Amino acid sequence: MIYRSILLFIAFIFLASCQEKKEEISFPKTDLAKAPLVPKPFKTISTGSAFGLDAGTAIFTSNSDAGFEKVGKFLSEQIKSKTGLQIGVNSATEGTLERLIYINQSDSVELKGPEAYQIYIKKDSILLNAKTAAGAFRGVQTLRQLIPEKSNDTLTDHPIWVIPSGKIIDAPRFEYRGSMLDVARHFFTVEEVKKYIDALAYYKFNTLHLHLTDDQGWRIEIKSWPKLTKIGGASEVGGGEGGFYTQEQFKDIVAYAAERHITIIPEIDMPGHTNAASLSYPFLHAPDAETPRVRTDMRVGYSSFDTKKDTVYSFLDDVIGEITAMTPGPYFHIGGDESHATKKSDYIRFVEKVQKIVRKHNKRMVGWNEIVQAELDSSSVIHFWNKPEYALKAIENGSKVIMSPAKKAYLDMKYDSISEYGLNWAGLIPVDIAYKWDPGTYVENLPEENILGIEAPLWSETISNSEELEYLAFPRLIGYAELGWSPSEHLDWDDYKERLAAQVPYLEAMQINYYPTKLVNWKKE
Repeated sequence: MIYRSILLFIAFIFLASCQEKKEEISFPKTDLAKAPLVPKPFKTISTGSAFGLDAGTAIFTSNSDAGFEKVGKFLSEQIKSKTGLQIGVNSATEGTLERLIYINQSDSVELKGPEAYQIYIKKDSILLNAKTAAGAFRGVQTLRQLIPEKSNDTLTDHPIWVIPSGKIIDAPRFEYRGSMLDVARHFFTVEEVKKYIDALAYYKFNTLHLHLTDDQGWRIEIKSWPKLTKIGGASEVGGGEGGFYTQEQFKDIVAYAAERHITIIPEIDMPGHTNAASLSYPFLHAPDAETPRVRTDMRVGYSSFDTKKDTVYSFLDDVIGEITAMTPGPYFHIGGDESHATKKSDYIRFVEKVQKIVRKHNKRMVGWNEIVQAELDSSSVIHFWNKPEYALKAIENGSKVIMSPAKKAYLDMKYDSISEYGLNWAGLIPVDIAYKWDPGTYVENLPEENILGIEAPLWSETISNSEELEYLAFPRLIGYAELGWSPSEHLDWDDYKERLAAQVPYLEAMQINYYPTKLVNWKKE
């Protein structure tokens, strides 16, 4: 704490001494409250002036937590990518420091939760307060959005990027804000997943749920059961070559996400959606289910593990053990949906046994809403997608609920009748309908304290590469980011669509193939 205070004091002394030598810049009138930020912050107060980001700016951070310096370096990298400026982190010296960005670890009682942050923007300094590096990282995303696309060369004899001054107080509404990517129906490469993670981070998501297995493919290396990827990983919908992540590749994805304060949640779908696993190891197959074979179609509900065999649970213990050893997050997703080929009594017994295995490996079980038919402990999480009565049953034992109603939040649904990709079994979901619902009130009589958060799943039956993935995800994913972060009183479509329109420069800079819905007046250059 003392070292941090000394560092900040020195930085401001440098700043003050340099300001004496510099002619003050006359900034144009600005309005922070009108900045097109997504998600919309909890509170924004404008002071009408501006901060000038230029080559004389330096970034300083608290040093009591190494994560804060990493956040500072991340901001420096993003500033360079957007503006070309090379901004030092904890390294400026007198003569080069003219303006300061300070990322401060604070114990302020005004910071409500680990991802809360405050930003104070003045003419010569920006102070970002947060209790944790995760909170600082969320604040940095707001700063990234405040940096204009072009410099204002009329104010000085060198390029300067004008950031409106004022105060932002912000914290997320929900603890859990995620998206799911189905890499089982179609395989996506490590680089494609990383690109998706970058976009999630920009809009303050904190979770990526990877649907790693299904009837058409098994996508994660299990060293104790190598045929899962050798046989089960060699197919996908439409007859492509499939693919899988080695454990080193999966660890790389987990680490990349962690650097952006995003938790990876792995899903092994069971006891249904298990054809690829049973094709690899036939002893797993339930005798009453369809005989395993290479599946490249989109059918569901025909496969099942043999829930009566002890060897099946030994197999799952190995699989869950190897995957949880690579994923430091608190959750493991067991799927559990559409197990039509499993008798209800067998299904219930299976879920209860797998719950114990997950707990053995020190994780909390997550499952699609069908799992509430079993006896669950309060640590298990219900993933709501289609039956409100299942979500309500979670109240009985105090379980939390993740909100992913298919009619509102499924990214694989078509926008309209002429959409190039997607399905329509849950209905069409245009961009306004995707935004116009409240996760806190969608299921009547479900208390908000029982809601862990929101997730936007993207099933991949009709898509096979990043361009097609992005077409379905964007711009709807941006709206889901706001539904998960911003308070309910800020959820206003007319206001949101204006801020959404201003996201074009970022989407184009990232080469994200968004769907240019006519519901939004896109602000293109």
